[in-house]
Amino acid sequence: MPTLEWIGKNKVVNHHQEVPFRVLERQYSFDEQGQHTENNGSENMIIHGDNLEALKALLPQYEGKVKCIYIDPPYNTGNEGWCYNDNVSDPHIQKWLGEVVGKEGEDLTRHDKWLCMMYPRLMLLQKLLADDGVIFISIDDNELYNLKSICDEIFGASCFASDVSWQRTYASRNDTKGISNAVEHILVYSKQPGWNPNRLPRTEEMNAKYGNPDNDISEWRTDNAFAPGAATHQGMVYAIQNPFTGKMIYPGNARCWTFGQEQTLEIMRGWCDYELRDLDDAEQRAIVCGVPTDEVKQNVQGLVLSHSLEDSRAKATAVLNRGQWPKYYFTKNGKGGIAKKTYLNAVGGRAPTNFWSYSEAGHTDEAKKEMLVIFDGKATFDTPKPHRLIEFVLKVAGTQDALILDSFAGSGTTAHAVLNMNKADGGHRKFILVEMGDYADTITAERVKRVIKGYGEGKNAAEGTGGSFSYYELGEPLLLPSDNLNEKVGTEKIRDYIWYTETKKPLPDHKNSNPYFLGENNSTAYYFFYEPQKVCVLNYDFVATIPEKAEGYIIYADRCTLSEQELQQLGITFKKIPRDIVRV
Repeated sequence: MPTLEWIGKNKVVNHHQEVPFRVLERQYSFDEQGQHTENNGSENMIIHGDNLEALKALLPQYEGKVKCIYIDPPYNTGNEGWCYNDNVSDPHIQKWLGEVVGKEGEDLTRHDKWLCMMYPRLMLLQKLLADDGVIFISIDDNELYNLKSICDEIFGASCFASDVSWQRTYASRNDTKGISNAVEHILVYSKQPGWNPNRLPRTEEMNAKYGNPDNDISEWRTDNAFAPGAATHQGMVYAIQNPFTGKMIYPGNARCWTFGQEQTLEIMRGWCDYELRDLDDAEQRAIVCGVPTDEVKQNVQGLVLSHSLEDSRAKATAVLNRGQWPKYYFTKNGKGGIAKKTYLNAVGGRAPTNFWSYSEAGHTDEAKKEMLVIFDGKATFDTPKPHRLIEFVLKVAGTQDALILDSFAGSGTTAHAVLNMNKADGGHRKFILVEMGDYADTITAERVKRVIKGYGEGKNAAEGTGGSFSYYELGEPLLLPSDNLNEKVGTEKIRDYIWYTETKKPLPDHKNSNPYFLGENNSTAYYFFYEPQKVCVLNYDFVATIPEKAEGYIIYADRCTLSEQELQQLGITFKKIPRDIVRV
């Protein structure tokens, strides 16, 4: 598979592993009663800080847990003020780091810079995505093909689901030079190949194609009774006799009946009595199948009237006049060919397409007006997305209990959409927002507060959705530049991290009598023998404090006085603090 190369790529491919792991420090919680310092236990999070470090901080609890990710990263138009925090020292990278983002579309250093910003973030987002999860990435033409190239590399080309065109505006602009941009792109990638989106509600226009002229049990529309593949399904190529005209009806050339012969026979007996009979019609069936006569399948019988044409016509006419015609029916009041009924109650919802109209997914003007209503007429954010766009994303990819992540949160549209949908259908969707801008509290979180409580006046008033969230800042790094543990973090956070690096799971609640016990996973017991103010030694005295027998043990400590042979006999793997603590 071809890969994209750019200046600095070799330094950022694994850069996510070098990003310091920081703890998340809750600043306050918010719910319908307002803002307070007490933890309300909300699973919704708004995190202020560099999104690369924030994504890293989420790994211990959320790796492989996020059902749907939506991000709206900088579009890199050349005149936007966007920033990133990839601190690498390679001379090549220093070259483009020192340059100002240009206005010219052909400024390649600008594209290098953007790609280096995006790559490690996408690496972490891929880790956070659940096995059945999907990521949606909004982008314009400036970086579309660069973005697709690195997504193919990170997620896998086989996980590419779609390049959606979102109709971002409802009216064309005559003052635009060149071709006006009426759509933006949304790249869609799944964690695993073969992802299937949710079906969408059917439209009135789609349902209008269904009727019920025969008073059947459900509305239906006319469908083709033939299917492709006559040459490979020769047993489904046969004649059916029309009880109104007596004519033998065959599928069209290269086509076969949609149902097997036994099922078709049962259907046609809803009109009158039929039987299977050898018609000596190999030549006709060969024409339909597109094969020589001597290669056509032998002993394929036709569906023929059991009684006279007159008696059969009388029975079929009675069914025609009575109604509730069989699934195969005769067109033109019996004088035409055979069509198939497709029932409305059997077709399910509407399959999503790669074109999302503004009528369904909102538009940018709508988003700006919405922000003005939320913030009492003040323009607080230049490029918001409409909440209907994110709601449409969640209809396509989410569930009522899905966890949704937006690591370029901006004005907080994703949280707005989640809260709206929960109120509408009683769902329990959860959101995690990350915003690095200094407006994370005053705009991002403030918008969510107003959505929860209600906003606007008069005809623009919106009832509160209810709900809650907690607001976090990025705290201290767990590992210092010297690779020593940062004691300011606190032992519990360190324990969480150690367990995660070993198991890729959140730390369980169960404990035993040993205070240094972390948990057991796959028959291995884990211990983190650590005290900030003393040297902790793995020896026989410590081993004697282990209350439960396991098949194996992994024990972290400052030192170990047991020999390799003794460790092997006891089934212990010793890991030295901090040398053997893994950087993820």
